[in-house]
Amino acid sequence: MSIDIREYLHTKRKIVEKRLNSVFDDMDDPSGILDAMRYSLMAGGKRLRPILCIAAAEAVGGSGNAVMPAACALELIHTYSLVHDDLPAMDNDDLRRGKATNHKVYGEATAILAGDGLLTAAFEIMTHPKDLDDSTDPALWITAVHLIARAAGYAGMISGQVLDIDSEGKDIVLTELERLHRLKTGALIEVSVRCGAILGGGIDNEIKALSEYGKTIGLAFQVYDDILNIEGSEERMGKKTGTDLIRRKATYPLLLGMNKAKQKGENLTANALRILTMFGNKGEPLRALARYVAERTR
Repeated sequence: MSIDIREYLHTKRKIVEKRLNSVFDDMDDPSGILDAMRYSLMAGGKRLRPILCIAAAEAVGGSGNAVMPAACALELIHTYSLVHDDLPAMDNDDLRRGKATNHKVYGEATAILAGDGLLTAAFEIMTHPKDLDDSTDPALWITAVHLIARAAGYAGMISGQVLDIDSEGKDIVLTELERLHRLKTGALIEVSVRCGAILGGGIDNEIKALSEYGKTIGLAFQVYDDILNIEGSEERMGKKTGTDLIRRKATYPLLLGMNKAKQKGENLTANALRILTMFGNKGEPLRALARYVAERTR
């Protein structure tokens, strides 16, 4: 069985977008900060992390709708990280998803607070009784919240960002670069898949396999992101390209050369596909997503 990945992404993205659009409907907004939060959250994007969460749940026989609070929370966390990454003290970017970055529209202070708001709202929607599916064991939600908090926090994404900043202009070895990317980008992608499998009711060997798949495509995503920063189109990417070279960031093309960086990405994609063998037809969306990560142009 094969699927049309473009149609699959379009369908799942519409479902996620609809849910994201209603995330703040019942929340009080005494300061007006929700405008800045919505601006970045609803600015478009691939919605890869929530879709991976849904696909992993379905691969183990679970329901995509049942994991939707976690899927949306992952997108809120990802968006918060982008808002903060774009700040002058970090990457100092003017464009994100083809639009002016949050701090360019609302100012730096509001952008920082909007990012904080998105991060904390993620855990609010994952723990609100009205949003949780009664068929899912509450203990599994506690596990998911713990894993996502760890992946997004000092032990995951934040440490990766620190290492990324510290590595600018320095010579680092390949093992250091891989560790950096597994934390900065890979941790949230891996936990998206892992929590989808957990909340979808997966058994231990399924969860272990899908966690390894998530770890593998998380690294592949960053390898191809490094390549696209050099070869990609600014119009398609929705942000400036060539910035890694300007900032002297450590990247796979810089350390390995472009040809070997592409081979690294191909090897990771092949490994991800092998891991999914045990899931038969139910794993086909995840297979297509692994290929999409390798073939994307933005």
